[in-house]
Amino acid sequence: MQRTPTGGAGNGTATAGDRLVSIGTVLNLLRDEFPEVTISKIRFLETEGLVEPQRTASGYRKFSPGHVERLAQVLRMQRDHYLPLKVIREHLDALERGEQVRLPAAGGSGEPQDGAPDSGADRPTAARIGREELLAAAEAGEEELELWESYGLISPLPGGGYDAEVVTVAKLVAEFGRFGLEPRHLRAVKAAADREADLVEQVVAPLRRHRNPQTRAHAEATAKELAELSVRLHSALIQAALGVRLH
Repeated sequence: MQRTPTGGAGNGTATAGDRLVSIGTVLNLLRDEFPEVTISKIRFLETEGLVEPQRTASGYRKFSPGHVERLAQVLRMQRDHYLPLKVIREHLDALERGEQVRLPAAGGSGEPQDGAPDSGADRPTAARIGREELLAAAEAGEEELELWESYGLISPLPGGGYDAEVVTVAKLVAEFGRFGLEPRHLRAVKAAADREADLVEQVVAPLRRHRNPQTRAHAEATAKELAELSVRLHSALIQAALGVRLH
């Protein structure tokens, strides 16, 4: 029987009291802390044995607060420590037995730390991870990573290793793969992202060259705001296009 892991229970993820909830409700509960989580991701974690929701007579999944917190634990270990699912399962099993668990430091480097993943407040803003860490985080093989690189979806840094942001890209590319979409199908998405990044750069480049340090700092804030607007517009345009085609 699955129990709520003891480490990290106070990390802020909401639950729904003592009642059982649907997978859609679980998604909403997790998205505040994990905005990129999807229903397919939750189902994947179920197939991997990380969570075992109850089933109604009609076959619908029903999740308890313990299930929700366990999913949050899994997602934190992936996000903050880049652990493969096999290791995460071992850690959770150890926590359920009341054992002390030592996790690697956030970002995959440094000395191990006790207990659950930290909140990320002291984490570096520009972490660099190695190839093995990226493969573990994305739950991908060497051949998959080489294919992603060949299509320009992922690129190593000049001095070796990868920017930590690449982990998100790798996970999303892997998610697309579960729907039968290959890296070659995603070249248009990458090209569109590059064009949008160029557009943002055109706006902030003059600010970055300014002599005033406050203006240069404002350039970074402007770039982030424009990037968020670009993502929202991209999402809205896709939904609008699909809405037209489905009606």
